[in-house]
Amino acid sequence: MTHHRRGLRRLLRDDDLLARIERDWRTAGLDARRRAILGYAEALTRTPSAVAEEDVEGLRAAGLDDADVLGLAECVAYYAYVNRIADGLGVRLEGESAPESGESGAVGDAGGRDSGNGGRADG
Repeated sequence: MTHHRRGLRRLLRDDDLLARIERDWRTAGLDARRRAILGYAEALTRTPSAVAEEDVEGLRAAGLDDADVLGLAECVAYYAYVNRIADGLGVRLEGESAPESGESGAVGDAGGRDSGNGGRADG
């Protein structure tokens, strides 16, 4: 989430909400639509093979139509893809330092970042 904070801040225009989302989106006071979107994004990121029709139905119940669901799935999958490529090439985020002597610096070292298959609901 840290890497995408600036973009999210620009979209939300609410620093307090952003801080609450960073702490825990589930308790941030989001509306049902946003909770459904983030829950789906997290599920698709962490356990993509477990995502089922019930997850899509939850999005529809929150007001998303089929085009919205497709766009969401594409966005989540795109970020997972980009993160996986960056991790696989050893790309560091802006501001990340090179590994200290004795730490792994091999290609594929996530440098403390998630691989795109766990923990990063923002993709």
